[in-house]
Amino acid sequence: MSAEHAEAAIPAPFPLRTIGDIRAALRSGHGFPGDQEAFEADLQRALEASSETDLNAVAAVIVDYRGRIRLYQDPDFDIAIQEGIDLAAQLKQEGPRA
Repeated sequence: MSAEHAEAAIPAPFPLRTIGDIRAALRSGHGFPGDQEAFEADLQRALEASSETDLNAVAAVIVDYRGRIRLYQDPDFDIAIQEGIDLAAQLKQEGPRA
């Protein structure tokens, strides 16, 4: 078995194909703080602004939250965020450059 396969298994992602899938994932805590309520509000606004022949705004909300859930599930996401925070702190300590 290679070292790559010896790492901890990444949990299988939610299917996230339907609004129900997204709601279930958010109810299970797979999302950022406030996402469950924000999803419902954004979805409602998109539905109210959409016509029966143009549901692009609804699709955009679904795609956005599906991406947010996938980011939350990504084990490398926290590492990338911490690297960014560390870099910002380092640049702040160095001060302005001449």
